[in-house]
Amino acid sequence: MGMALKIGMLVVFFAIMIGVGFYSRKHATDVKGFVLGGRSVGPWLTAFAYGTSYFSAVIFVGYAGQFGWKFGIASTWIGIGNAVIGSLLAWVILGRRTRIMTQHLNSATMPQFFGERYGSKGLKIASSIIVFIFLIPYTASLYNGLSRLFGMAFNIDYSVCILIMSILTAIYVIAGGYMATAINDFIQGIIMLFGIVIVIIAVLRINGGFMGSLDGLAKIKDELVSSTPGVFNSFFGPDPLSLGFVVILTSLGTWGLPQMVQKFYAIKSESDIKKGTIISTAFAIVVAGGCYFLGGFGRLFTNKLTILEDGTIEGGFDSIIPTMLSTLSPAIIALVVILVLSASMSTLSSLVLASSSTLTIDLLKDNIIKKMSEKKQVLSMRILVVFFIAISAVIALFQYNTQVNFIAQLMGVSWGALAGAFLAPFMYSLYWKKTTKAACWVSFIFGAGIMTLNLFFRPHFPELLQSPINCGSVAMLAGLVIVPVVSLFTPKPDDKLVEETFECYNRKQIVTAKESLGEDAETE
Repeated sequence: MGMALKIGMLVVFFAIMIGVGFYSRKHATDVKGFVLGGRSVGPWLTAFAYGTSYFSAVIFVGYAGQFGWKFGIASTWIGIGNAVIGSLLAWVILGRRTRIMTQHLNSATMPQFFGERYGSKGLKIASSIIVFIFLIPYTASLYNGLSRLFGMAFNIDYSVCILIMSILTAIYVIAGGYMATAINDFIQGIIMLFGIVIVIIAVLRINGGFMGSLDGLAKIKDELVSSTPGVFNSFFGPDPLSLGFVVILTSLGTWGLPQMVQKFYAIKSESDIKKGTIISTAFAIVVAGGCYFLGGFGRLFTNKLTILEDGTIEGGFDSIIPTMLSTLSPAIIALVVILVLSASMSTLSSLVLASSSTLTIDLLKDNIIKKMSEKKQVLSMRILVVFFIAISAVIALFQYNTQVNFIAQLMGVSWGALAGAFLAPFMYSLYWKKTTKAACWVSFIFGAGIMTLNLFFRPHFPELLQSPINCGSVAMLAGLVIVPVVSLFTPKPDDKLVEETFECYNRKQIVTAKESLGEDAETE
């Protein structure tokens, strides 16, 4: 009965995803429609698309288990940071200006934005290469969180799970483009919201409710981590500095990730930005806060985990959350599988759409293929969606079967490299007229370069920066200093180009565009 329920729920879920894809075909007939949904996506769809692209199985299974084990209940701060910095402030600081300037420059991708903003074909090509290199391993990492859950719930091979997820995601992205992704993200987001709440309640009940769970956590000791009594249910946990670096990387990092920033390109109107800000923040509080809060109680299940002599866990941190969930009822386990599948498929669709659009618009068009019509561009993106999903699946399978740590490390470096390269130049480009092309180049080289060096020469880095998380956080923060400093000492940008670019903010509506998009986003 339990297995029939699980399979039945999966079949219904997959049928809805595919149905939405074919329903959205009418919105994916040209480049603007396929990549941005015609820039007419409402607040609920945009906010949920942002949130579901943000939080994947990597967070629910990997990060929640890992950081919950390391920091205890204090790991909840990571979810709070994701909500306040990664969602609220990202929408407030980047949302409106991104929507206005990208429409003015007629840019559909982040590399295209850099190319138009600075009149530099080199910047566009370089940034598209960085996106291509570092989004692929990040995409491959999305499959990892599913292996143990599917094995626990269905006793099926990991490769079957990857194949199913890849094919179904490809079908609805190819058929409906961004609009299909946004609608499915909304559906998947609702599943994530209700799922995480139900799972938290169920797990806490096993351990005597909220207060009983906190009391149990207070009694746990791990001399390898800290000798302080009750450290795992304390306010900042056993290592506040490391906790702070995790908050910075996972929160501020969204400001420079192409697949996240691209959500702002498609917003319909000013009122939608305000609504989307609230919805996105609330979503992050529940989902991210809930995931890390749940992970904080992982040590209560130590008796069900195999702890090795060196203090590590057999199967790694990824085994913690599945172990916690294995004690729940078949119905809740089925819900969790769909929850994690939703989180993974929504992020996967966002990443492959960003990758395929970047490669088509910023590399193939006008560089390799001189005359590329709208129809050919859309066809190219659909073909590349298949390519990116296939190559990420192959990488995931290779890593799973060979346990090659190099690939796993490369996945961890991806977030820091992308955000370290793009965050500062993108944000300054929206606000500061004196930002120079040279500053962008330096930021690109420094962000991607330091993370690549960290991957290959990690033991030679200072101890604090040997962690990819710490190194990625430093790369992002350093970029915020590097860009203005380099801009002050390098040739000034072309005055005419800058004034024409920033003129979009002064276009008169009821008020200037700095204050409002106006009632109609397609103003003259």
